[in-house]
Amino acid sequence: MGDYWAYVVLTAGAAITYFWRGLGIAMAGRLRPNGRVMDWIGCVAYALLAGLISRMIVVPIGPLAETTLTVRLASVAIALAMFLALRRNVLLGVVAGATALVLLSG
Repeated sequence: MGDYWAYVVLTAGAAITYFWRGLGIAMAGRLRPNGRVMDWIGCVAYALLAGLISRMIVVPIGPLAETTLTVRLASVAIALAMFLALRRNVLLGVVAGATALVLLSG
């Protein structure tokens, strides 16, 4: 009986996932890439990302919680400064921030 429910849950999860993917494919041809809807979706995505990063800095979980807020904020400041100083290079900004976090928390 337990195997039966596992197949039901797996099938239902796959059906729901593929329904939304299919709906996305059907709607994709009707959306303008530079339209207001896509601008709004981009803004929401950036807002969610900013909220998640802010939460990681202010209320961290796991190993990051062992560092102080001062160390986390200093690492973010260094990462941002390097990002801006190095012609908006995301990779170098992330590497600088991670390096600063390791060195300041050690």
